[in-house]
Amino acid sequence: MTIPTNPGDALSRRRKILYILMLGALTALGPFTIDLYLPAFPALEESLGVTEAAVQLTLTGTTVGFALGQLIVGPLSDKFGRRLPLILATVLHIGASIGAALSTEIVSLGIFRVLMGIGAAGGSVVAMAMVRDLFSGYAMVRMFSRMALVNGLAPILAPVIGSQLLLITPWPGIFVFLAAYGSLVLIAAFFLIRETLPPELRHSSELTMASRYRALFADRIFVGLLLVGGMNVAGLFTYLSSSPFLFQDIYGFTPQQYGLLFGINSLGIVAGVQTSSRLIKRVGPQWILAFSTSWMILMALLIVLFDQLGFGLWGVMVPLWFYILGTGFTFPCVQVLALSRHGAQAGTAASLLGAATFMLAGIISPVAGWIGITSATPMGAVQAACIAGAAAALWFLVRPRTVPSIH
Repeated sequence: MTIPTNPGDALSRRRKILYILMLGALTALGPFTIDLYLPAFPALEESLGVTEAAVQLTLTGTTVGFALGQLIVGPLSDKFGRRLPLILATVLHIGASIGAALSTEIVSLGIFRVLMGIGAAGGSVVAMAMVRDLFSGYAMVRMFSRMALVNGLAPILAPVIGSQLLLITPWPGIFVFLAAYGSLVLIAAFFLIRETLPPELRHSSELTMASRYRALFADRIFVGLLLVGGMNVAGLFTYLSSSPFLFQDIYGFTPQQYGLLFGINSLGIVAGVQTSSRLIKRVGPQWILAFSTSWMILMALLIVLFDQLGFGLWGVMVPLWFYILGTGFTFPCVQVLALSRHGAQAGTAASLLGAATFMLAGIISPVAGWIGITSATPMGAVQAACIAGAAAALWFLVRPRTVPSIH
C-alpha cells in the first residue's frame, strides 16, 4: 500500500479537478483585472482628456496595488488560514470595480484601480499557497501546470472580451463585468473552497511577520528569484502597457483586432508554461531559466533591430510572440524554485514573490510610455533591459550550479 507523501495525494480525481478549476479561476482574477481594459486605453485617453502616459499610470497603479495586496494577504493567510483573507480581498475588489465604473476623471479611476489590484491579489496568493499546502516537488509542478491551462485562458480571453464589451457599452461597462467576476469568486470562496491550512499549523511557529520576511530575505537564491521573476513580469507589462497604443495608434488596429492579436500572443505564455512544466522533470528549472532569459534578450533586440530596419508590422509581431513564449518558460521555474524551499511559510513566500515581481513591473512598465510610443523600439529596448537584469540576477545571485534539485 502506497502512503501519500502530500496531503493532496489523498484527494479523489474528481476533487483534484475541482481544485484545478477553482484555483485556476482564482489566479485568473488578477489577469482579468489587468488585461480586460487594455483595448479601452485609447477610449480612456479620449473620454477623460488625458495623455497616454496618464492612462498607462492606471495600469501601474493596478500592478502596485496587486503587489501591496499580496504583502498583506500572504502573511494573513499563514496566520488565519486561506479562506478568510481571500473573502475579504475579493469583497474589496468588487467594491473598487464598482467605484472605477463610476469614475469621471483619471485620479479617482487610478485610486480605484489600485484598490482593485489589492483585492485581486487575494486569489493569486491564496491559490499558490493552497497548492503548496497540498503538494510538493513534482506533484506541485504538475498542479501549477494544470492550473496554468485554466488561468492561461484569462490573458487570452480578457482583451477579446474587453474589446467585444466596447461594442455594446462604453468603457465603464468593463469594470461592471469585473465586479460580476469578483462576485462569482466570492460565491466560490464561500461554498466550494475548503480550508487547506489546519488550525494547528497556523500557530506551529513563533515567527512574527517581520521574522518570516527576514528568513526569506536571508535566502540568497530566493532573493535572486524575486529579481528574475520581477524583471520577467516587468518586460511582459512593458508589452501590456505599450501594445494598445502601438498596435491601435501606430498600426491602425481596431479594438477588436487588437483583442484578437493579444489573445494569439497570450497563447505563447500558455505554450511556454506547459512546455517548461514538462521539461522540469528532466532539466533543472535553473537551467531552463538560463535558456529563457537568453532567448528573450535575443527576441527583444530583434524587435528593436527589425523596427529600425523598417520591417513593419510582421517585424514586430513575430519576435514579440517568441519573446512572450520565453516569459511562459520562466514563470513555473521561478514559482517552483521559490516555493519548494519555503513550505512552512508558503503564504508569506508566495506573497513576497508576487509583490516583488508586480512592484518592479509597476515601476518599470511605464518607461516606454514616458519615452513615447512612436514605434516599437521603446518597447523592445525596455524589454531587453529588463531581461538583461533578470539574467544578471540569475547568474550572480541564484547561481544555477548551487541550486539544490527538487524532489
